[in-house]
Amino acid sequence: MNPIKHRKLWYSISLLVIAPGAIALLLWGLKPSIDFSGGTLIEIEGTKDKGMIQELIEKSKIEGSTITITENGATIRAKLIDENIHKSFKAELDKVEGAKELRVETVGPAVSKEITRNAFISVALASLLIVFYVAYSFRRVPKPASSWEFGIAAIIALIHDVLIVTGVFAILGHFFGVEIDILFITAILTVVGFSVHDTIVIFDRIRENLIRNTGESFEEIVDRSILEMLPRTLSTSFLVWIILLILFLFGGETTKYFVLAILIGIFSGTYSSILNASPLLVTWQGFKRKRK
Repeated sequence: MNPIKHRKLWYSISLLVIAPGAIALLLWGLKPSIDFSGGTLIEIEGTKDKGMIQELIEKSKIEGSTITITENGATIRAKLIDENIHKSFKAELDKVEGAKELRVETVGPAVSKEITRNAFISVALASLLIVFYVAYSFRRVPKPASSWEFGIAAIIALIHDVLIVTGVFAILGHFFGVEIDILFITAILTVVGFSVHDTIVIFDRIRENLIRNTGESFEEIVDRSILEMLPRTLSTSFLVWIILLILFLFGGETTKYFVLAILIGIFSGTYSSILNASPLLVTWQGFKRKRK
């Protein structure tokens, strides 16, 4: 097995996987929950009759509503509604046999804007700190590589993982009404942490092998380092996949898409750590040689 030799193939696979999600993000974007857009969310169970639910909404004079049918009932997203309108809707719903309101959540526009801003800041700050952390940790890496090359390669791998997760959710949001909420941001940060951990483990082995260089080329050292860490990386990721898959299949409805985001992200993170981040170092060295 020679991962570095086929690095253009790994890059191509990544681009093919990212492309549909990137197009979906450009065309449709992500579907925000009320955490980000503000408004009122009402969850009901006992009925999946969309026409009947729409009649109740119209009787109660709820504006800007959308109905999503769920496993046990439905969820209604609407513009901010006051207590009187909510009481009116609940009274109408109680007349329907077997139907009941499970929960109601309201988020004001000021709160939703603050949550959105903090979410972007969290992801951006985490990414920036990772660059500096990797660059500092690998500041004594032997030539021909430099610490900043390691840091930037790690960030490119992270961007790869984030694009895949957000792209999948853009597609799910458009076709299946899947919304992103605060748990989604938590999932993204979890994926970032897991991915950079795997990447740094392989990078550290590259540094060790560079120090113990026995006359191999940089490409051969990176290739050997990947193969040496491959069993450890795959075994760790496989155990996490199994646990997440069980949680996705048998866990609660409220955490289903949170688990799905982490599941996709860890799969992507394992791929990028092995077949994107380290090969990027070799590609970078190739560009440097050509410039000289």
